[in-house]
Formats: sequence, C-alpha cells, structure tokens
Amino acid sequence: MSITCSPVRARTLRRYAQFRSGDRALEDLLSSLEPAPAVEQLSGAAVVLRRFARDKLSALVAAVNEITTGAPFRNMITPGGFRMSVGMTNCGRAGWVTDRKGYRYEPIDPITGVPWPPMPDAFRHLAASAAEAAGYPGFEPDACLINLYEPGTRLSLHRDENELDLTAPIVSVSLGLPAVFLFGGNSRSDRPRRILLESGDVVVWGGPDRLVYHGVAPLPDGDDPLFGNRRINLTFRKAL
Repeated sequence: MSITCSPVRARTLRRYAQFRSGDRALEDLLSSLEPAPAVEQLSGAAVVLRRFARDKLSALVAAVNEITTGAPFRNMITPGGFRMSVGMTNCGRAGWVTDRKGYRYEPIDPITGVPWPPMPDAFRHLAASAAEAAGYPGFEPDACLINLYEPGTRLSLHRDENELDLTAPIVSVSLGLPAVFLFGGNSRSDRPRRILLESGDVVVWGGPDRLVYHGVAPLPDGDDPLFGNRRINLTFRKAL
C-alpha cells in the first residue's frame, strides 16, 4: 500500500522505518498511514489535534528555555530505585516528582529549593484552547510537566493518576522530533495503538479515557530546526 503524504512526512516515515525496521507493528503502522486529518479521533473522549500548535513553536521553545534556566531538566528516580531516561521539569503551582517516597505533586522544586517557575501565559492559553477544541471547555491547568526526550529514550506505559481532579482532561503538546505515541486502554495489558506525532501536534483525552495507559516508543535520531536532536513534550493537568 503506497503512502500519500508531504515530503517532510515522507522523510519522517523513512527515518522510523530505518530506525525500527525490526518492529513489525511499527512497519504495519507506516505502511497504512494516510494523510493526517486536522482532527483525528482516537476514541469518543480522545483526539489528536494535528498541527494545532505549529504557529506557536518559536514562542514555546523560548518559554521552555526560560523555565529550564531556573528549573533544569533532571532524571528522576522511581520508587523502585530506577533512574528515568527521560529528563523532566515542571512549571505551574505544583510539579510532578518521583523518588523513593513515591509519585506526587510538590509546590517546591526539590533540586533548587524554590517554587517551580510560573506557567507562562502562552502555555496556559494553548492548553485551554486545545482542550476546548477537543470538547473540554473551561480547562484551567495548574501544572505542566515538561519532558525531554533524546534519541533512544522512551516512556513506558503508565497512567496519570496522581492528580486530585480526575474530571479535568490531559493536554499533551509535542515539540521537536517526531515520536510514536502509545495510546492504550484501562488495563496495562491492553495492546496500545501507535500514533505518529509531529512537532505542533496536540493530544487531548479525558472523561472515560482519563486513566488510560499511554507512553512513548524509543525516540529515533533526527534534527529539528528549532529543537535540534531532541523532543520536548508539554503535559498540562489540573493537579490540585
């Protein structure tokens, strides 16, 4: 089956095919991809908003750089003692952290000893507008987890369950290198769907899918004009 797509998307697919040539499931995904619609429905409660943040990339990268000057990326330790491969930091009223004591939100950055940087207006407006476009009006995030992926890093299947308010949706913004997003079910054993996300794509889910398992497949090598050899993900939540 041939793939009809733009030259940029075609190069992206070739990189994935070369990087993960032994992954039959990914090969099946690449062989079946069609041009992505502006809004891709994953379920009745989850959507991908294609290119939704594309015109905001320069402002977003500037905001990420400012945040990480005061709260640098770090590789956190899980309660089981494992070091996470993905670099993380936060902005907003509370930040998600993990260590030997467990997963939780903290108002103070344990590395710097001061509150997390405030959430930029550009972040807040993007999250609210994306949530509204996905059918979740009135979203007011108070926490943004910022993940840094470099080639080879991944995020295993997990679900976001440390928030006090599970009625609010999750808004996830992809920046930089393309990645395969894993969108599973309510059980870790459910086989996840594999969705190619490119810079500027936004995934929103909530309602009956609020606690679905999700993750990110190992990131291939590449070069993004704004973010270089890395991928940044912004995850907005109502935590408190």
